Formats: sequence, structure tokens, C-alpha cells
Amino acid sequence: MDATATSAATVPTDAPTAVSPNGASTLIDALRAAVGPDQLQTDPDITAAYSRDMMPLAPSGIPLAVVFPTDTAQVAAVVKACAAAGVPIVPRGAGSGLTGAANAVDGAVTVVMTRMNRILEIDEGNRLAVVQPGVVNLDFRTEVESRGLFYAPDPSSYDWCTIGGNLNTNAGGLCCVKYGVTTDAVLGLEVVLASGEVLRTGRRTVKGVAGYDLTKLIIGSEGTLGIITEATLALRPKPAAPCTMVAAFADTESAGAAVSAAIRAGLVPSLLEIMDATCISSVEAYTGSSILGDGDTPAAILIGQSDAGPGVARREMDELERVCAEAGSTFLYVTDDLAEGRLLLQARRLVLTSLEVLGTWLTDDVSVPRTEMAKLIHACSEIANDVDLTIGVVGHAGDGNMHPTIVYDAADPDQVRRAADAFGRILDAGRALGGTVTGEHGIGRIKQDFLAREAGPVAMDVHRAIKRALDPQDLFNPGSMFAR
Repeated sequence: MDATATSAATVPTDAPTAVSPNGASTLIDALRAAVGPDQLQTDPDITAAYSRDMMPLAPSGIPLAVVFPTDTAQVAAVVKACAAAGVPIVPRGAGSGLTGAANAVDGAVTVVMTRMNRILEIDEGNRLAVVQPGVVNLDFRTEVESRGLFYAPDPSSYDWCTIGGNLNTNAGGLCCVKYGVTTDAVLGLEVVLASGEVLRTGRRTVKGVAGYDLTKLIIGSEGTLGIITEATLALRPKPAAPCTMVAAFADTESAGAAVSAAIRAGLVPSLLEIMDATCISSVEAYTGSSILGDGDTPAAILIGQSDAGPGVARREMDELERVCAEAGSTFLYVTDDLAEGRLLLQARRLVLTSLEVLGTWLTDDVSVPRTEMAKLIHACSEIANDVDLTIGVVGHAGDGNMHPTIVYDAADPDQVRRAADAFGRILDAGRALGGTVTGEHGIGRIKQDFLAREAGPVAMDVHRAIKRALDPQDLFNPGSMFAR
């Protein structure tokens, strides 16, 4: 699709107001006063490292400066300085995003939140925690698990992505089928607004419905409405050790039928993942070992887990095994062994790493009704043949969120064009099946046209009205999600 290739290659943003050299110098002085000289970078070699996230086709610019605040007061001071100068701000976490939502804008100030990385409180009695946005997801999970508690959101990049980035994109993960996405684990936020004022949303109580739900408005807004400086997160009791099931299928239709049957049977596994033959072969080549032992590579495998506790977890996985057998599985295995379960999940988490060996990867994010999952995988196969590129499909089968991943040569302009074309065609295929153009990665600077088509003009007018109300100068992340 020509429109897709164009939208991926051009900057669909309003250009920021140009700042004179004297104005830039004055702003740099104000930023230095706000955060200190050690937390400000203007060296182009350094600022370039903070210009983009992991989405290779999303446009990006060169920031005027990069700042690394360590507390809310510093963030507020940075916002006020930029507002006075009319210079946009791009909030950024670790850079693990996959839509360009944290990509720099020419002449803007990039605010990197990774030094605000403290766990401020863990309240075991109320099962909640208060954290700064730069806390790494895995570090937080490890800390609360040491206290017998559990933080559910677990993006595939959980070993380096930050809580703030997860909040800004409303990230998901492998456990969404049972525990939901990031917003389902958030009680409240602290947010610096475009005025420099500090907004507190939500509550610390289990229930609370006072006023508009501003917490959910901010989550997933991709830094376009404010900068999150603190989050109050809901915790759960630490789950029991999981029981794991793996099933192989000779065709994706049978795998899809097994997922639909599992849902109809009332099963709620703690995760249910799918890998197609391309992903299986790539992981096996990367690791040098077979996921399921000797034999031909299956068309798809399902990996399921239950953390429901002793006895119950095994019964759930035995029931999932039965459902897969009735759907025509060619291989089945259930294990209570933690090491075996970790190895199977590690294979799932290594998909992108293994595909990267084949070339540059471009990961899509499309959600479809679970009954349509096999049709989406089939559509991806047809698109791969049509554009003559490798496309591997991996995803969260339990909730229908698929991540078709396109592999191409970034040095070949024609392959770049074909990859962008495939990216858009996959999104169109998902929507045609009753799906949505993102389940957990967001819109960023790569899917704006697709959001507009999915949401419609009335919804986009509402988006813009909210943006104008909270950010009248278009200060925060201009051009991400939609153009003003």
C-alpha cells in the first residue's frame, strides 16, 4: 500500500516553533538551573542516542537538549522553562517502545525519566506500591516477589523496559489473558501538566469512582498530555509455581480451534502463547536446540501456563491438553517442572532476538477476536509471499493480540518499502477481521493514519479537544498518536 509506505517514511507532525540562537541559549541555561549541569546533555553525539526507540521505520528528529531529572520538582521546572520558550518536550523511558512514541522532534527537549528510578513505598497490608517512572519492570517484580507479592504486567522487554514507558503505552505482556494490561494494575498517578502544575489522580483504596477517571486517561496517552512522575500500583499475592503445557499443530487452523475451545471451556490460563513455524525455526537455529525434540517443525505451537496453585494448576493444564488433543494436536506435553517451563517460555521470549539474526525486524501489533486468530496468521503468510519477505507470527493467543514480525534488509530501499507495505497490510487485515491496530504497543509516529481510520472523525475530534484542554501549546510530544 503506497499510503502505508508514505506514512512510515514521512514526519506527520507539526513542526515545532523555531527558537533563535539567543532563545536556545537562554533555555539551556534555564534547563541547567532546573536539573544541574550533570543532568543536561547537548552534545550531538549523546543526544542522537536518545532520538528514537526500537521502531526502525518511525520518523525521528534531533533534540536541542536531553535532560535527566531526578524528582518531580525538576520535571516541573523543565516543563515551565520549555513552555516559556515555546519548545516542545518529548518524555522518554528506556527506549524499548515499538511505535516511535518516544522519538525526538527537531529542536525539542527530550526528558529521559530513567534516573527517577526509586521504589518509594511497598505497602504490604494494602497490597500496593508507589514507584517512580524509571523503575525497571523486572527489578520491581523481583522486589515485590521477595515480599510474597506480585506485579502482573510483564512486557516481553520486562528485563529493561521501565514502568513509566509501560504506563505511557499501556503495555501488555504474556500474562494479559488473566491479569490484563498495565492500566488494570494502576490505582493512581502523579503527573506534571503543561502548566508545570502537579496533578494527582486516582486513589490508594481498592474502590474509588469519584469524578472522571483521569488515571486511565493519562495511561496510554504516550506522553501527549503530561509527564508521569509517580505511580501507585496495585499488587497481588504472589502466584503459585506454574504448571506448563506445550502443544504442536500441523496447521494454524487447528491451533486457533484449540484456543477457541479453551475459551469456550471456561479456561483462564495465566498465559497462552502461540509461535508459528517461522518463529519456531528461528529460535531453534539461534539456540542450536529443538524446542520439542526431534521431528519436523510444526506449523504452530501453543504454550500455556496456569498459576492457580497445587492441584488446580495441573487440572487446568490437563484440561487444556484435552482441548488441544480434540483440536488435532500432533504433540502434547504437560509438566510441573519449573526448569522445563522456564525453557519453553524462554523460547517464546527469544523470538525477536532470533529473527534479528536474519535481518532488521519490524514488529507489528494487531489484536483480533480469538476466533479469527488463525485467519490473521494465514493472511500474514499471504502478505509475506506477496512482498517476498520473511514474516514470523508470535503472540498472545489467549487474548488474540498477535505480533507479526517482518524481517528485511534495512540497507535495501526496495525491501524497506516492501516492509512498510507489509506492516500496513497486516493492520488492515486485522481490522478486516474485526480487530484493532494495537493491543499494547500504542500508536506513536507509525500508526496515526490507522488510528484515524479505526476511531473515526468524531473520536479524533474528541482526542484533539482533550489535547487542547490539557496542553494548549502542544508542548508534549507533538505529532505522536495524531497530528494536531
